[in-house]
Amino acid sequence: MNKRILFSLSLCVALTTQAQNNTAVFRNAQQPMDARVNDLLHQLTLEEKISLLGYRSKEVQRLGIPAYNWWNEALHGVARAGVATVFPQAIGMAATFNNDLMHEAATVISTEARAKYNLSLAQNRRLQYMGLTFWSPNINIFRDPRWGRGQETYGEDPFLTANMGTAFVKGLQGNDSKYLKTSACAKHFAVHSGPEAGRHTFNAVVDEKDLRETYLYAFKSLVDAGVESVMCGYNRVNGQPCCTSDILLQQILRNEWKFKGHVVTDCGALDDIFMRHKVMPSGVEVAAAAIRAGVSLDCSNVLQNDVMKAIEQKLLTEKEVDSALAHILRTQVKLGFFDAATANPFSSYGADSVANAGHAALARTMAQQSMVLLKNDKQLLPLDKKNYPAIMVVGSNSASMDALLGNYHGVSSRAVSFLEGITNAVDAGTRVEYDLGCDYTDTVHFGGIWAAGNADITVAVIGLTPVYEGEEGDAFLAAKGGDKPDMNLPAAHIAFMKELRKKTKTPVVAVVTAGSAVDISAIEPYADAIVLAWYPGEQGGNALADILFGKVSPAGRLPVTFYQSFADVPAYDSYAMKGRTYRYFNGKVQYPFGYGLSYTSFAYEWQKMPANIRTAKDSLTFSIKVKNTGSRDGDEVVQVYVEYPQVERMPLKELKAYKRVHVKAGGEAVVQLSIPAAELQKWDLATRSWKLYPGNYTIFAGGNSADKKITATVKTGGKR
Repeated sequence: MNKRILFSLSLCVALTTQAQNNTAVFRNAQQPMDARVNDLLHQLTLEEKISLLGYRSKEVQRLGIPAYNWWNEALHGVARAGVATVFPQAIGMAATFNNDLMHEAATVISTEARAKYNLSLAQNRRLQYMGLTFWSPNINIFRDPRWGRGQETYGEDPFLTANMGTAFVKGLQGNDSKYLKTSACAKHFAVHSGPEAGRHTFNAVVDEKDLRETYLYAFKSLVDAGVESVMCGYNRVNGQPCCTSDILLQQILRNEWKFKGHVVTDCGALDDIFMRHKVMPSGVEVAAAAIRAGVSLDCSNVLQNDVMKAIEQKLLTEKEVDSALAHILRTQVKLGFFDAATANPFSSYGADSVANAGHAALARTMAQQSMVLLKNDKQLLPLDKKNYPAIMVVGSNSASMDALLGNYHGVSSRAVSFLEGITNAVDAGTRVEYDLGCDYTDTVHFGGIWAAGNADITVAVIGLTPVYEGEEGDAFLAAKGGDKPDMNLPAAHIAFMKELRKKTKTPVVAVVTAGSAVDISAIEPYADAIVLAWYPGEQGGNALADILFGKVSPAGRLPVTFYQSFADVPAYDSYAMKGRTYRYFNGKVQYPFGYGLSYTSFAYEWQKMPANIRTAKDSLTFSIKVKNTGSRDGDEVVQVYVEYPQVERMPLKELKAYKRVHVKAGGEAVVQLSIPAAELQKWDLATRSWKLYPGNYTIFAGGNSADKKITATVKTGGKR
């Protein structure tokens, strides 16, 4: 009898709870956003609110809210979550200089993410890396080639980073008027780019001019584009830990930029503040400071463990907790977490939306467009297949999965190594031989040399992999905690190339994998052609073959400067921009920013020249006629740079417009471009504001930052 009574009571409670949930304002998709969020805040107890502040968000059973893990990655494809399309590493995607293609790739990533989320939810699996809140993209500026994580970024230029990052965010978040497809995150805010070994303790000292013009530029662009989340970094900036910084999180992000999304900490960043930076005595003070500064979500346990103690010690109020929590509840509402699954347009995505043939084809296009041709003696490339009946493929990276995938990657059953791509591209009557040839350490013992001597051509795939450069801990063979001690390729690879050149009389093509600038000059004498492949993703092998055999003409461009050595750049731990990147470095380089060769040639002329501007509200509008003067169809990346009036601390030049355009052999295309005059403003330290300096501005266009095919001079009066 007692059991029946208990069962009846339990059933009544369950039915009552269900009825309440069905009619709750926070579950009513017709209600305004603020009403839904406020309703949920009023229904949650203080303990429940605090339980939701960590990335492992707790279940609130009485309200029917399941547990949720916020941590997910999508740097160049859905990562760490099983099968997914793997695009080229972020630095490679930046090398395409193609905003539209980046948007397409991010759209595919968000489609696969929704499909995997739906499939996981159908089995009541609520695992890490299976959610919809992605901690991508990484828009830190790759200011120093030593930084191992530079491969995760879009390079050294703020303008390119902002444009690529915006395209990526819009593809991830979708364009539905009501629902986010997924949530994107701009990280790591701010002034964060190594040294990797000291990332939990370093203090980035930077003046406001470099801060505004370089380190915050892309973040401001992504906030303006509606990025849903911003991740605060491990480091301090001018003494303030990023995740408790009132300057970064309150004054700039919230008050000045009007950011409406949520702030998440990097993983363990709050622990760093009292355990490593030691600027506060304990987690309780840190928890209070983080909430007050504007943090809503903690990738650790500090907020969940210590916010209640902070309230009890009167360091924090429940109202302040509500303010922090409201931001992440708003994100969940936008993602449709409290609505019927069928209410959003993404609920029908299933297994056929993951890693399908169409997505693989896009990954192949992205890889094709990312690869950079650095050398092509006597126009060796592209290869005419009939002239090369015997091909030798060698090198430690020629069959390497790591060399394809980069870091923060998914897995793919469609992955095609460089060896496989070349083999797939030729007919069964072509002899293709393979030998590992060398490892990463032995500078004496090599394989495949004799066989290469018997081949018509040798393709040697060498370089780095993500275990030699990357994030602290992940790049476990890196000499400097993930960072690079120098620009050198592995000594074994250089010795192998020397021996290969010495023992063969037929052409040698070097294919270099890396996520950063490396010393190409060390192998340049021993190769007739050199292709920089980056970490090109699952279709890297097919894309390389497409370039080698002329299916496409290469048009990847370097998003970083290739210096001659690390001796040319300032101290690694200095965050001053003087002497760094093409914007401020005036010395000799191996390859300039924006560099890349083609199988054809292009000529430029002004179709419409830019005119003078009066105020920062004006725009420079102009058009450029691009003529393909070669014998092959190909892409050209039209790059437009600005040189400023002679004022102290002006950049030497800056990229301010670009467009990738396909032009048929002998044909021409007209590229329409515009530069808002506001883009020419620089931060004035005296007034602490943006200023359009009066004087002459030189506008030039070409194929890289050192290529002045056409120039024009415009004047500005410098008025706001």
